[in-house]
Amino acid sequence: MALGDCGPSLEELFELLYDITPGGCHAEIVGGVVQMVPKRHSHWDVIRNVLFQLGNRFGPDSRLMVDVRLDLPGYGNMFCPDICKVSDGADSAGEGNWRYQDVEFVLEVISRATAGSDYGPKKAAYAAGGIPVYVIADPFTGLCHAHTMPKDGVYRSRMSVDFGDPIDLTDTVLGMMLMTDGFPRDGDGFHGG
Repeated sequence: MALGDCGPSLEELFELLYDITPGGCHAEIVGGVVQMVPKRHSHWDVIRNVLFQLGNRFGPDSRLMVDVRLDLPGYGNMFCPDICKVSDGADSAGEGNWRYQDVEFVLEVISRATAGSDYGPKKAAYAAGGIPVYVIADPFTGLCHAHTMPKDGVYRSRMSVDFGDPIDLTDTVLGMMLMTDGFPRDGDGFHGG
C-alpha cells in the first residue's frame, strides 16, 4: 500500500496501520510504502538478547523501545525500529513518540521481505537523522553490520562481524561490547547486501 496524493495523510495511514496490525507482526511506513511482516523466532530471539544486554548496561530506567514509532527525515518515513535507545533526559515529541534527534542506537533484524529497506532506505534515513549507531543483524547470513559516524547523511564507518563475535561499540555513545554469541541463524539462504 503506497501513500498517494488523493489518499490518507501519513498520520492517518499510520493510525490505521496501528489499528489493523495483528499481534506478532511488524508494520511500518518506509518511503510512503506500508510494510507488514510476521516476526520469526530468530527475529525475536535477537531482539530479546540485545534488549537484555542494553538493559544490563544502562539500567532499568533507560529508554529502550521496541516497535515504537519513530519519524525520520525523508518522504513518508514512519519507522518502528526493532529496538531503539533514546538518550537519557530526552522528552517525548508528543503522543508518546520520540524525536529522532534523541535516538542513540537502532537495531534492525532482517526479515526476508523487508531486507532491502533495512540495508537501503532505512539505513539512509537513520544516517540522515544522525542516529549515532545503527546495527543490522542478519539471521540469514549470520552477520551483523554496525554503522557509525553519521555525517552529511551517510555512515562513515561500517564494521561487519559473524554471529558469535562481539561488536566493539566501546568508542560510540553506547560504550560497550555487544555480544552476538546468542544470535540464532535462520537457514533459508537469503543474502542481503
